[in-house]
Amino acid sequence: MKTLATILLEARIQKEMSVRALAQLAGVDAALITKFEKGQRLPTEDNLKSISEGLHVSFEDLRKAWLAEKVYKILEYEDLALEVLSLAESRVAYLNSKQVLVMQGISHEIKSKLKEIDLLRDTWISKKPLNAIQLRKMKEYFHLAYTFESNRIEGNTLTLQETHLVVNEGLTIGGKSMREHLEAINHAEAIAYVESLVQDELDFSPRVLSELHYLILKGIDRENAGKYRSVPVAISGSQHVPSQPYLLGKMMESYFVHYDNQKRILHPVILAAEMHERLVSIHPFIDGNGRSSRLVMNMILLKHGYTVANLKGDATSRLKYYQALESVQIDNNPEPFYHLVADAVMESLVSHLELT
Repeated sequence: MKTLATILLEARIQKEMSVRALAQLAGVDAALITKFEKGQRLPTEDNLKSISEGLHVSFEDLRKAWLAEKVYKILEYEDLALEVLSLAESRVAYLNSKQVLVMQGISHEIKSKLKEIDLLRDTWISKKPLNAIQLRKMKEYFHLAYTFESNRIEGNTLTLQETHLVVNEGLTIGGKSMREHLEAINHAEAIAYVESLVQDELDFSPRVLSELHYLILKGIDRENAGKYRSVPVAISGSQHVPSQPYLLGKMMESYFVHYDNQKRILHPVILAAEMHERLVSIHPFIDGNGRSSRLVMNMILLKHGYTVANLKGDATSRLKYYQALESVQIDNNPEPFYHLVADAVMESLVSHLELT
């Protein structure tokens, strides 16, 4: 297989173009181009795009060689390079395999649970319209519990009562960090934003995800709020290793293609679980991936007439949540995660109906 350096050199020679001429057309320093062609340095993606335009060659083909070169540089001196590549290949195969996922691939137990859930949803819908005051009180109750639990999964130590005082009363809790206060306030605002999107019948999109993540990190990490990460990350206590940052653009593009392909095929609860798991597995952000993923899940559920599904953050529930995620990420088995989400949806619908 030809290296990127060889491809660039041969393409320029074939065009009968000097380094200086290419530098002028591409707007890239001639000395840099020489280093690229000798394999002494890798171009940036912007450099590569400019050179592809100057040479009138396919940027996509150059980018494939460029990505292969980056992977090689990472693994060049690794004793376990082949094993790592095998694991990576398995993960990529997993991310692509579910492009054709249909209901026939779901177990009888899950299908049975989904039927029960849909009966509960139909009953819930039949109760509407609720009294305005009753509906407002229910939203306050369930949204507060959701903010508390979702933040607790990520290590926030505010109690349910403290979360209420911070979000609804604007109070400051002694002994708690400013970050914990902002996490509660931001999450409550993000839920309200999700509800407004559903009411306006707006669909899930890259812009919506960016805005949700921005709300999650607003005032906490302005530099990274709403932006994909540019550095590698590791998930504490997990065997799953998220993708390198240079792969995120393509993976997130595939993520939204998957959503568009499956939103009219998959059962909404399975779709919500899928988009939740895929996002948290890709881990596109430096922080706030879990909260963002759960908000995406609930946007999809609300859009289809379900109620907010609240995954609990106590130690036992959190462990079960992480184990279900790893079952998909490591073993390519989504069944435990489907059960986890379906159980949360069912519990939420039952709780909502009990208050009507």
